[in-house]
Amino acid sequence: MQYKRGIYQYRNGFELTLSPGRLNDPYKWKEPQLVFVNSMSDLFHEGVPDEYIIEIFKVMNAAPKHTFQILTKRIERVVSIAAKLLWSKNIWLGVSVENNEFTHRIALLKTIPVEIKFISFEPLLGEIEFSDYLGIDWVLVGGESGGKARKVEKDWILSIKKGCIDQNVSFFFKQWGKREFNPDKNDITLDKKHRYYAKGGCMIDGKLYREYPNK
Repeated sequence: MQYKRGIYQYRNGFELTLSPGRLNDPYKWKEPQLVFVNSMSDLFHEGVPDEYIIEIFKVMNAAPKHTFQILTKRIERVVSIAAKLLWSKNIWLGVSVENNEFTHRIALLKTIPVEIKFISFEPLLGEIEFSDYLGIDWVLVGGESGGKARKVEKDWILSIKKGCIDQNVSFFFKQWGKREFNPDKNDITLDKKHRYYAKGGCMIDGKLYREYPNK
């Protein structure tokens, strides 16, 4: 039987699929790992039982040498279950904010007792008027990619970057998304052989911004 990407966990395509048999994997990793949890889904999806989320947190709590990054659009559910979870220092929590319609997620993120709080403005689909980054440790920005990608504007990116600089928040620019969105046609990260190659390149005015939280 063929599975998407050759991985058993994708046997149902992108339908929600729990994999309890993989929960103990972090205990097997000898070297410290940076783990992006649920890269193709959302840990706080309404179809994931509270009990399963609690078990995942127990594994993360018991594996302190690894760092776990959780990104969610369902921050309301995080708020509702947060008291049942142990937010050990190796857990980072972020929210996705595509445009101004979803900036309310940031205020909810700030209420969670997690060591590192971050915002992912990816894909960035509009100008962000929000500017209060107090209590936020990291901001990531990226343009949309793919055949039907919507254009990201440079001014939107620069506005977020300025807010981060002014408030001493780590700023990470991931990608423009498509070559035609990048105003710098000489961006060296357009080259697939470049160490920091990204879709559409990832430089702003000839400079890389790949900061990480200071904590």
